[in-house]
Amino acid sequence: MYLAAYLCLLAVTFLSLAGAAIGAAQLWQGRCSDLRWMEGAQALGSACLAAASGILLHALAASDFTLEYVASYTERALPLFYRITAFWAGQSGSLLFWALMVSLCGTAFLFTPTCRRLSDETRSWFLLFFLTVMAFFGFLLSTWSNPFLCVSPAPADGGGLNPLLQNPGMIFHPPLLFLGYGGFVIPGCLALAQALSSQKDSMHWLDAARPFTLTGWLFLSAGIVLGGWWAYMELGWGGYWAWDPVENASLLPWLIGTAALHTGVVETRRGKLHRVNIFLMGLTTVSAFFATYLVRGNVVNSVHAFGDGGVGTPLLLFVLIALTVVGFVAFCARDARSRELGGLETREGFVVMTVWLLLALSAIVLLATLWPVISRLWTERPVGLDAGFYNQVCLPLFTVLLALLLVCPWLRWQGGVRSGKKLLPCLLAFCAALAVFWMSGVTRALPLMAASLAVAVLTTVALLLAERSTRAWMPSVMACLVHASVALMALAIAFSGPYKQETEVELALHDSAQVGPWTVTLNGLNEGRGSNYDFIEAELQLSRDGKTTATVLPQRRLYDKFQRAFSEATTYPGLATEFYVTLLGLHEGKAVLRMSANPLVNWLWIGGALMSLAPILGLSRRRRPAGSEDGGEERGKDGC
Repeated sequence: MYLAAYLCLLAVTFLSLAGAAIGAAQLWQGRCSDLRWMEGAQALGSACLAAASGILLHALAASDFTLEYVASYTERALPLFYRITAFWAGQSGSLLFWALMVSLCGTAFLFTPTCRRLSDETRSWFLLFFLTVMAFFGFLLSTWSNPFLCVSPAPADGGGLNPLLQNPGMIFHPPLLFLGYGGFVIPGCLALAQALSSQKDSMHWLDAARPFTLTGWLFLSAGIVLGGWWAYMELGWGGYWAWDPVENASLLPWLIGTAALHTGVVETRRGKLHRVNIFLMGLTTVSAFFATYLVRGNVVNSVHAFGDGGVGTPLLLFVLIALTVVGFVAFCARDARSRELGGLETREGFVVMTVWLLLALSAIVLLATLWPVISRLWTERPVGLDAGFYNQVCLPLFTVLLALLLVCPWLRWQGGVRSGKKLLPCLLAFCAALAVFWMSGVTRALPLMAASLAVAVLTTVALLLAERSTRAWMPSVMACLVHASVALMALAIAFSGPYKQETEVELALHDSAQVGPWTVTLNGLNEGRGSNYDFIEAELQLSRDGKTTATVLPQRRLYDKFQRAFSEATTYPGLATEFYVTLLGLHEGKAVLRMSANPLVNWLWIGGALMSLAPILGLSRRRRPAGSEDGGEERGKDGC
């Protein structure tokens, strides 16, 4: 059975290479009408990947330890749903899952009516690029990262899943990231294909790929937010973003993809930035592979990273070649509609400034992440940059981004303020929020500005949604909700980090401590046994203003297959302030606890959920209703 699965991976490689070769030959000969071989290669390759994935899932569910991958990442005592999620817990399994997601996205696109509306030459170029990507996946999976290696004799039990991965976040976080990466492969390949095609298409690639672009961004956003929640709940440190290299790896394609969405609006509405948009969409796809290189290439140290496993060098070569192709195609692309950009006082100018800001952030994150590698050029002791550097450099730029979101919707595409009567209340909201927060004790400059701008952006969104023309067009509603989600998340970050109240205490039985508005009393210490671990549990009573509000039960766990103990944090949620506690251990019969009061932290998850759901409204792009906002110049508010 596992030999058959490996043969499926080989088939993916050869089918994709054959399909790409046939497409290249047909394009060279100038005949592109016969696409059945390329489409057949893609369909058969998808079927082979699905079959191989099904075999691996069966082995995980059945705890078949003759498979090295199953023995490395599961054990008999592991619950079934965690055995299934081990599919993407290891390097080879996660690469197989990513390849499957990319393949399914490509197959789904081939069956869409928009794909059939594209010219034969554009579809040929698309399949050539897409099959090349699939051939690369097949090459990795059938050589250095084969998940179907067997061991003999098979062990009686497996090594178990890392306790940090035994969390509900493991069920959703990696698949969402891979779906996001896979979704962006479609517009990336299609942008290059249409740029190279000499046949005129009835539909621009931006419109043809729009559902995949938005769903890719949706899934990637959801994956990043869920990863932050996972870190917050599982690692026991009370934070949600540490600027870890692996966290940064997923942030890079999100920043570049967000920039591409904005340049896409300028091209769609104003006929500008054609070559820039091709480059940014291709760069988004390439950055997803670069993120994989950071995680799996043994480039930087991270608690999340995999070992090299031999895939680092081919991944880096693929990224460099792909980046060269993207840059060359974008540089050579031509568009007769292209016109000169407007000035900085126009909406175009503000959108372009937003794009430059996002790209600057991605460049800073990239360089800072690679700084340990770069610093090896002049020292034998490479230097890494901590979270303090990222916060000092990146957070001010994100604050400037909020200012752009505040002003941009009230500008005309051709310059000037389109509604001073509505911009004024937004500016007044900023000033009022600034005064209220200052009097409430928010005196740090950056959180004060970010929180005040967030309130002003929410005011802008409310006024935009009050306009009939905005509500009548779903992409405009989508953009408003996404910007509202950014404001909510900025508000949460401005307070939950700088104004968190944290303490570490030792409590004997019935002792109490104060953290934020809560009085915490230790009512008991319990011991118990889980499915594959032993635990000690602290029973803590929370009181506020003399009234008991809740009982929370943080745990310290010792897993059977792992030597060190792991903490399970517990929270008492609230929209204003959340109580967070971690049991660090026992010392002379006392519970050692790290407790914190985190203001507005749950608005980060609320804003993240809104950001992840809002793009659904933009999937169906209908013609803007007649008579709405000049019908021409002011259409397309979904861009800013």
